[in-house]
Amino acid sequence: MSDSIARTPNVQTKLPSVGTTIFTVMSALAAEKNAVNLGQGFPDFDCDPKLLDAVTAAMAAGHNQYPPMPGILPLREAIAAKIHTLYGHRYDPVSEITITAGATQAIITAVLCVVRAGDEVIVLEPCYDSYAPNIELAGGTVVRVPLTPGSFRPDFDRIAAALTSRTRAIVVNTPHNPSATVWTQAEMRRLEELLAPTDVLVISDEVYEHMVYAGARHESAARFPGLAARSFIVSSFGKTYHVTGWKVGYVAAPAPLTAEFRKVHQFNVFTVNTPMQHALASYMADPAPYLDLPAFYQRKRDLFAEGLAKTRFKLLPSAGTYFQCVDIREVSDLGEADFCQWLTREIGVAAIPLSAFYAEGFDQRVVRFCFAKKDETLRAALGRLARL
Repeated sequence: MSDSIARTPNVQTKLPSVGTTIFTVMSALAAEKNAVNLGQGFPDFDCDPKLLDAVTAAMAAGHNQYPPMPGILPLREAIAAKIHTLYGHRYDPVSEITITAGATQAIITAVLCVVRAGDEVIVLEPCYDSYAPNIELAGGTVVRVPLTPGSFRPDFDRIAAALTSRTRAIVVNTPHNPSATVWTQAEMRRLEELLAPTDVLVISDEVYEHMVYAGARHESAARFPGLAARSFIVSSFGKTYHVTGWKVGYVAAPAPLTAEFRKVHQFNVFTVNTPMQHALASYMADPAPYLDLPAFYQRKRDLFAEGLAKTRFKLLPSAGTYFQCVDIREVSDLGEADFCQWLTREIGVAAIPLSAFYAEGFDQRVVRFCFAKKDETLRAALGRLARL
């Protein structure tokens, strides 16, 4: 067969600025150098064996075919009950909760169902790397508003200035990846007031909802009627139950928004892993695993922070999530990305540069570690970091 016949047509990319993610790059380098990987955000420990037993039981019981498109009703009922108990808002499990293939699929589905060509969507930088490509795939325009450098608190004057007649939605993330900042009640009320006279929707990324420390509480958009009425609230069983590879999450939203969400969802993934849904529904009968999660991760945070305090890193506050950010200026003259490469190669610990979460690579000399690791993993990393 001649080359003129066997030809792959050229394809014009829809995402020209997207390449290999920093997480893939740093994880590969960590593996190559046998470094302790505190870069990518996933646990290196197992979930509760009871949860695995529940999956086995679900498969043995014959729950191996397609579930309903929105997810099995017992799981949606368990989610609705949890949200009502924790946040005081009652969602109808039939018409207002949908099970998704992880939070990332939930977010892109929310974007695709409401964003049209020419619409603007506000994202608050630094932000999770899927937000902007999702908006671009929907034909929307990404409007980037920086969180306040250093504190990473929302700047409502800048958010207000970014609102236009073309603004369709704003993506909010609390507890915040990568900075580990947690929005306050006052900040959520300010957002509620700011959006009240508009038709702007909220995509509220709350995947770290059960990782808030020092007695603070998670201020879900569900707590605030003016936000709940316009929000797609996204959460993740993978983060909560240490099973990130299961890729199961959910979206809670008012019935009209859920109806549009499901139109896209049914032609995107259609539905989600059946035995995992049954296992999660039965496991949620006991609230202790998620109610105890703040104490579980706060202990790991404190263990890690105590070790880091013996280095020249300057620790930034870690109020939520399972991330700890540090200022590197007293340790190195390198920029964030170069420092993370050097740290992995020469010290044997992988981290993520915060600049990777900004479109323009804004470098504040801050890097992010993940402490969702076994204690021995954290101690091994601290032993190497003590050389700095």
